[in-house]
Amino acid sequence: MDIGDARQMARELMDEHGLGEWALLLDRAKQRAGVCRYTDRAIGLSRHLTLIHTRDQVRDTVLHEIAHAHAGPRAGHGPRWRAAATAIGATPQRCIPQDAGRIPGSWVGTCPVGHTIDRHRRPSRVLSCRQCHRSFTADAVFTWTHHGVPTDPGPTYRHELEAILRRTRRDDFRARRGWLVL
Repeated sequence: MDIGDARQMARELMDEHGLGEWALLLDRAKQRAGVCRYTDRAIGLSRHLTLIHTRDQVRDTVLHEIAHAHAGPRAGHGPRWRAAATAIGATPQRCIPQDAGRIPGSWVGTCPVGHTIDRHRRPSRVLSCRQCHRSFTADAVFTWTHHGVPTDPGPTYRHELEAILRRTRRDDFRARRGWLVL
C-alpha cells in the first residue's frame, strides 16, 4: 500500500475512534506490522511492511493498535483487548495472517537436515532446529549465512558453540563408558 494513503487512512481511523490526540509514526520494523506506544500516546506502523501489505491488511493493523489503545497497557491480547478489537471491527487475532507479505531476514540459519530460519539481526546465541527437536540439541544446530554467504556470527557465538560441542563430546564419552551423564 502507498505510504501516503496508509498515513491518511490511519489518521482517519484514529480520529474516528477517539485517538485524535495520538501521534501516528512510521518506523523501520521488519517483523511487526504495528505497535501501540501508550506512554508516547502514539500508534506506529512499519514502513517496510505497510508498503507490501494490502489496504485491508494495513487497515486491520491500524484497528488492532487502536484496540490496544482502548483496552489499555495491561490488556495484552486477552479478553479485554479482543472485545475492544471486535467492537471497532478489527480481527481479534494476535498476529497478521500467514499469507501477509513479510520481509525475509538477511541472516539465514540452516540445520543439518535442511530446515531454515531467518533473522534480521546477527544471531548472538547458538540455536537449534525446533522442527528437528523440541528442545535444544547440538545435533540440530544452525549454520549461518549472511546475504547468502557462509559466515561466522562472531566471537561470542563461536565461544558458546565451542562450549556446547565440548560438553557434547564429553557427555558422549561418558555415555560410551557407561558413566552417569548429568
